Amino acid sequence: MILQYITWDVKPQLFDLGSFEIRWYSLLFATGFILGYFILAKIFKREGLSIELLDKLTIYVVLSTIIGARLGHCLFYEPEYYLQNPMRMILPWEGKIGEDFRFTGYQGLASHGGAIGILIGLYIYARNVKKPYLWVLDRMVIATALAACFIRLGNLMNSEIVGVQTNLPWGFKFMRETLYGIPPEEVVPKHPAQLYEAVAYLASFFVLRHLYFNRLNRLQPGFLLGLFLILIFASRFFIEFLKEPQVEFETAMALNMGQILSIPFVLAGVVLLILAGRKEKKENSG
Repeated sequence: MILQYITWDVKPQLFDLGSFEIRWYSLLFATGFILGYFILAKIFKREGLSIELLDKLTIYVVLSTIIGARLGHCLFYEPEYYLQNPMRMILPWEGKIGEDFRFTGYQGLASHGGAIGILIGLYIYARNVKKPYLWVLDRMVIATALAACFIRLGNLMNSEIVGVQTNLPWGFKFMRETLYGIPPEEVVPKHPAQLYEAVAYLASFFVLRHLYFNRLNRLQPGFLLGLFLILIFASRFFIEFLKEPQVEFETAMALNMGQILSIPFVLAGVVLLILAGRKEKKENSG
């Protein structure tokens, strides 16, 4: 029997007791951070650093990620709405969805905003603990890649950030579209774009982890950060071609907002790799 598509009808709630619920997204979001903590704990132990420094780093990362991701969504995707309703920026579960875009289902968080928030938060952390900024970032990106994988799995469990229609055998019929008035027989298979990104981010994690634990002595400061930016945001750029628009204004754009925001990160990664290569060449020639 040839697989034609996958029926995806998973509820976002792991437990729903009426007034109390636990969502898959929240669980996977937290799992990503917890696993990231243990990865960084191994890194800090390897380099003889105290657990107190890691605990402080965790606080900076969690707060900067949530604040940055929320503000990124509000300012990148719906600035008119949220600048007129600034108090709604503090509600991360709320997203204003247009009439024709009811099924995007995003949670009001933007990964590019989260990336910017982390960069700012880690800069403050590095100054506070008197560590080189690139030193912090080169280690942090390993855990970040894994956390990003779990966040995209959370998006899959929410049936949000879906792809465009496809005839490929692994297309997903996101049956929760029926909650928005679409008859079950009219639900079509779509690219599981969330899963594509999760796999890309997981592969990036393994590459970065391998380089750190096996070739760190040969790597220049900024190399892991540069490679992370290229792997994560280049994959994001290309997968965006397979996604449905998240907000209405993107339908008239050659590149959507996610792609436009990814380009500077990829370019920054290229610059970092070039600088790292030049420094290595200079040291070898000297």
